[in-house]
Amino acid sequence: MAKQLPLPFPDLPHYAAEDFISAPSNALAQELLAKPASWTNGRLVLWGEAGCGKSHLACVWAGANGASAVRGAALRGVPEPQGGPVAVDDADLVPDEAALLHLINGAAEAGQPVLLTAQTPPARTAIALPDLASRLRASLAVQILPPDDELLATLLARLAADRQLALDLPVRNFLLTRLPRTPGALREAVARLDKGSLGRRKITRALAADLLSDLVQMS
Repeated sequence: MAKQLPLPFPDLPHYAAEDFISAPSNALAQELLAKPASWTNGRLVLWGEAGCGKSHLACVWAGANGASAVRGAALRGVPEPQGGPVAVDDADLVPDEAALLHLINGAAEAGQPVLLTAQTPPARTAIALPDLASRLRASLAVQILPPDDELLATLLARLAADRQLALDLPVRNFLLTRLPRTPGALREAVARLDKGSLGRRKITRALAADLLSDLVQMS
């Protein structure tokens, strides 16, 4: 019999519910998160590209439901029974598939829901353990869709405000039209503008184009 190891469940990064930006792209995910009793086999997999809000939603759900929270990349060994709901962020990065299988089985035996996040749906995720693949593919899965124009504009405004950056209309338009249409690209761009504009009086379109030339070429 495999030795049962105590497993720390480090909290997900703190995300406040009021800071989440609701949009059509994440409406279905939010609706399903509010109805864990409707999840197929008690499991929900939120999937989508990096930065789409999966971790934020998982953190909010974990806090609202008293769930244990774990990073997939930290999941190893045979976890102790948690006795309550569980949220696994980045489940597709789990280094020990048997640990995830034990976690899912334990929650099922206790009648507790499990929320998982991943960048790809279970049907397209490479999983070596047949039993784990079967359980994940028998879970309800919902995609957080790519962001629309309004969501990207709202996110850009929030990222700039968080860093106290003043971005005038030409700069905002440049970022929203020339960068890849992903939250991750906007976060990287704003971080670079913050660092690159230190000591300068104003962020101009020309400065943005210079600091973000490699990102712009990706669009």
